Amino acid sequence: MTHANDPGGAGRLMAAEIAEQPAVFERILRDGWPTVREVARVIRDREPRFVVLAARGTSDHAALYARYLIEIELGLPTGLAAPSTITAYRALPDFRGVLYVGVSQSGRSPDLVTCLSTARQRGALTLAVTNAPDSPLAAAAELHLDMLAGPERAVAATKSYTASLLTLYLLVAALRERDPLAAYGVIDAAAAAVAQPASVLLAAKRLARSDRIILTGRGYGYPTALEGALKLMETSYLAAHGFSAADLLHGPVAMVEPRSPVIVILPGGVSSELMRPVLDRLGELGAERTIVGLEREGAEAFIPLPGGVPEELSPITSIIPLQMLARELALIRGSDPDAPRGLSKVTQTL
Repeated sequence: MTHANDPGGAGRLMAAEIAEQPAVFERILRDGWPTVREVARVIRDREPRFVVLAARGTSDHAALYARYLIEIELGLPTGLAAPSTITAYRALPDFRGVLYVGVSQSGRSPDLVTCLSTARQRGALTLAVTNAPDSPLAAAAELHLDMLAGPERAVAATKSYTASLLTLYLLVAALRERDPLAAYGVIDAAAAAVAQPASVLLAAKRLARSDRIILTGRGYGYPTALEGALKLMETSYLAAHGFSAADLLHGPVAMVEPRSPVIVILPGGVSSELMRPVLDRLGELGAERTIVGLEREGAEAFIPLPGGVPEELSPITSIIPLQMLARELALIRGSDPDAPRGLSKVTQTL
């Protein structure tokens, strides 16, 4: 993936890591599955009745994806942790019967380490999902899953994000004692997404003068909307807002004016069915709709997604065009997406 106006190699790290994702998926499916099965066996033996997911930033969106998977596929109530209840307010909940999962690419955020350690002391079965098996978070947990994304040098997480999604998907599949065959389709789908930069570049040119963009999806499309907004904010310095489409209609839709740019995630299945009335409403308001999906649906701009991926796996591939879009927008607007201002690869929060 290249850009005609790359200043001094800006964005090359991010481009390389986006392009690496099909190989990362193949590695996870080949090398990660045996460990995932063993971790799942331990979890099944403990029979947790509730799951808590703790994460920050990009990993928060991976945790949200896991929440959908766990509640839909396993029928276990699942919540997203508020780490400050433990780290700042010194709460000590009773975590007996809980599977407490910390998701972090670096595994080095002090608040997540504290939360996982506290949850373990208070009776939880703890699992760390990281791209760093030697990290403090991995050490604090009873169980660990390595994302196997390999070193990631660009500040904006790309391959480590999708690696965390696939790892979490495989964990749920293993807990249901299913084989991972359905997930192999993401390898070819990711390769197809990376190989189609023309539609992404066209959308980037349409959006280049926008200072505010709304991204929206429902169901399995919602984590993609949030992660896509984060990528646009941290690389292109845009005011990008990710919303569940249901929440969008409950108030924020008042921001939408004629020609307001809105990116709509339509990955197929129930997610897309739920979005149809929202898409119509945005059209009535005169929004400039960019569809990231399987069909154009009459929108003003279209970034196609490869077919053949089940809805529950779609977040792994549907984010790739948005990663590419964030990179292209950053370059058009004169910034380097490899090194966004004010950010570092590891964020330390307490």
